Amino acid sequence: MKVILLEDVKSLGKKGEIVNVSDGYARNFIIPKNKGVEATSANLNTLKLQKANEEKVALENLENAKTLAKKLENAAVNIKIKVGEGGKLFGSISSKEIAVAILEQYQLEVDKKKIVLDEPIKELGAHTVKIKLHKDVAAQVTVQVLEG
Repeated sequence: MKVILLEDVKSLGKKGEIVNVSDGYARNFIIPKNKGVEATSANLNTLKLQKANEEKVALENLENAKTLAKKLENAAVNIKIKVGEGGKLFGSISSKEIAVAILEQYQLEVDKKKIVLDEPIKELGAHTVKIKLHKDVAAQVTVQVLEG
């Protein structure tokens, strides 16, 4: 029996694949547990529409990431922080603080999880920070840490 998988099934296939399984396996395991449906013409058409919609959404996400990267490229974000003796910071600059500063200064929303910090920023001056907006798109932002 041909079955369209609705979710990943170990040692059988991934979501959206059409696989051939025995009738008993399909009737007793895959279909009752909503792991797949029989590959009828209606279900195949639904699968085709879903894949087309997913491709469209993925393309839109990529385009949004590219436009955001253009806006962020070579941007300079200023962050003011308290400084102790000898120019030492109290604490460090986190990705959350960088995301908030980008929102305040450029009105661009960036998820803090997408900001890549190799190590926390603990000194005054300019630091280059990478923002991974999409698996194929990244932007470089200069974070200027100032005494405040």
